[in-house]
Amino acid sequence: MSQSTLETIDELDEDTSLLQKCVRSELEKYCDAIDDIRDSNDLYKIVINEVEIALFQFLLDKTKGNQSLASSILGINRNTLRKKLSQLDIET
Repeated sequence: MSQSTLETIDELDEDTSLLQKCVRSELEKYCDAIDDIRDSNDLYKIVINEVEIALFQFLLDKTKGNQSLASSILGINRNTLRKKLSQLDIET
């Protein structure tokens, strides 16, 4: 992690969660990597899709592919998880 990223993370409020700090740090890196953030018209969709993919893949790895357990941890119905996995083209 770069020094400027660490400084940005340190500047965030103490009440900000570690996860929120990490997400913000990665968003800053992403926005720095694109030419002009103002040209983006689908940043919300991109971020949500990328977070869902990472979250689902992480949980499936941690649960050794057990979708029932993963859906329970997520607090969603197993069928909802299966639908999201299909929509995001995540192999199980």
